[in-house]
Amino acid sequence: MKMVNWLSRWSLLLSLLAAISLPVWASGPAQGEAAPAFRLADQHGVLRDLSEFRGRWLVLYFYPKDQTQGCTEQACSFRDDFVKLKLLGAEVVGISLDSKESHAAFAQKYLLPFPLLSDPDGEVAARYGALTNLLVLKFAKRHTFLIDPQGKVARRYTDLDTATYASRIVKDLSTLTRKPAH
Repeated sequence: MKMVNWLSRWSLLLSLLAAISLPVWASGPAQGEAAPAFRLADQHGVLRDLSEFRGRWLVLYFYPKDQTQGCTEQACSFRDDFVKLKLLGAEVVGISLDSKESHAAFAQKYLLPFPLLSDPDGEVAARYGALTNLLVLKFAKRHTFLIDPQGKVARRYTDLDTATYASRIVKDLSTLTRKPAH
């Protein structure tokens, strides 16, 4: 009887967490919609916002945590394809809920040549539908948005292999810009 009571309470708790978290599980901007604005500090403390990337392609990627295996593979795939992305006219920006100090150490350790933005409250991740909020634990989902020069979402990625993440985006960007990937 105690086991049934415990399971019933556990089920109720999970249902409540899901109901409370539903707004942050929103889908985020769809292809063709305007990318939500943001203004966040990078690893150097410089405030960066979406408008500074107007007129250029932007690879905006969300990731769960600095210094973890999957996030390191993902960041290093963007680092390794950074020149190809630049030749296609794109900038790269990463966002997680980690502090700017954590980002600075991560970027320095792996020689990341692009800004990592700190979204400590997860507000920007939530607007992009890239936040998991379990009340006691929040983290960004591994979502990437390819934003066109007019500020609209051209592609959204949620299921790529972290080690080859950037190569898929290079291929898609090459198709969208009608430029060869180098």
